[in-house]
Amino acid sequence: MVKYLENESEFDELIKGRVLVDFYADWCGPCKRLMPILEDIKDIDILKVNVDSFGDLSRSFGIMSIPTLILFDNKKEIKKSIGFKTKEEILDMIK
Repeated sequence: MVKYLENESEFDELIKGRVLVDFYADWCGPCKRLMPILEDIKDIDILKVNVDSFGDLSRSFGIMSIPTLILFDNKKEIKKSIGFKTKEEILDMIK
């Protein structure tokens, strides 16, 4: 399931468990191409964080390029991937 972060105060609650966070921007071409791929992945919850709306949060994770995917497990960063990824690459990342 894909969910959009609406309030920064929700972030810690939303990354409980195993969650893939997609740091993106509406104007980013590769981010737009990634969206249907993420919607098609049913194996994990996905949280989308708009870097323009949540700049401080994005900077706290060192986001310099988008899209950036970070896999969290019980609030701990497990893996990070920068740039467009195929469905197969994302599935491999979340194993």
